Amino acid sequence: MPFVLPPYTPPDFSSPSLAEAPPTAFKLAPKAGVAPEDYHATSIFPEYFQVEKGKWLLLSESRMDCVVVLGENGILDVKEFRRLKAGDAVACGRRENGEDGIFVHASAFGSQPELQDKFAFRTRVSRETSFSIDYDDLYELLEFERENGFILWVLGPALAFDRDARAAFTEVVENGYVHGLLAGNALAVHDIEASLFGTALGQELYSKHHAPLGHYKHLDAINRIRTVGSMKTAIDTGVVRDGILRAVVRKDIPFVLAGSIRDDGPLPEVIADVYLAQDKMRDLARRATTVLAMATQLHSIATGNMIPAYKVTDTGAVRPVYFYSVDMSEFAAGKLANRGSLMAHSILTNVQDFMVTLQRGLLKRR
Repeated sequence: MPFVLPPYTPPDFSSPSLAEAPPTAFKLAPKAGVAPEDYHATSIFPEYFQVEKGKWLLLSESRMDCVVVLGENGILDVKEFRRLKAGDAVACGRRENGEDGIFVHASAFGSQPELQDKFAFRTRVSRETSFSIDYDDLYELLEFERENGFILWVLGPALAFDRDARAAFTEVVENGYVHGLLAGNALAVHDIEASLFGTALGQELYSKHHAPLGHYKHLDAINRIRTVGSMKTAIDTGVVRDGILRAVVRKDIPFVLAGSIRDDGPLPEVIADVYLAQDKMRDLARRATTVLAMATQLHSIATGNMIPAYKVTDTGAVRPVYFYSVDMSEFAAGKLANRGSLMAHSILTNVQDFMVTLQRGLLKRR
């Protein structure tokens, strides 16, 4: 069956608890970067604010752990604390069921069916969990999102360490299933190293043989790109002839490479300023309707914190945002959920195997 988005059920504002709710209190920020006492911090769920009696507004763009500012034009804006200006009118109140004129709508798209039995085995995701249905669901979702959404990928360097996985992701890019990419310096470095030398951290991609002086290879790759000026120049001039970044650049897909204190080089396109990188990441996160985060724990958590559970479309419709975490570590999947990304679907497997399986399944359906 073709994929169909679940319906959005708005709150019943005629119910006594909401009909009798007071307007939201807005207090002025005392100085730049500082919220007033009792500020309201946003969640991942749709949130409504009663800006005047009987007028409830849904946050059109949200993210976790921010504050809500009422603009002079009556529009609600979700801001990071660092963006607050002195005198900004900040929504206050920490009760979430209308008592403070704020309603957090946690069941907007329905809830998961509960177990019929009070006791049951295998109620948590583990490496023993079967994921066949998750792949089938993901194939249908990505087919739908290819034409109707924005598919954002968050990649760790492991994807570039395997010949088949790297080729599989390139095919997925070429067939339109990638609309944006978030990663760090390492993914790009090892993808380019693979193109230039056939290695990743000095190990041959297919045979896993270690190249002579292999520990120089990633440094040589960085140096080669810095010599020509940029990855784009290297791709346009044929220095880089294949790989993930080449496919992304040639398809003009937006990407953000966020720097890290661990980085070698880094490559010229890597954003070294952490808050500038966060801003650029959020620009893409705002557009996302489905996110696939693979083998990069900190980048996955960072992205998860920027992604709400819903999106308001250009037509005003409200739809869910899907978030998939792919990692072979149960700890990584649990960490993502514990950091607030409650809507994440976890698939526990080697990301290289996942990517090859996903590519084959998608192309089989074309």
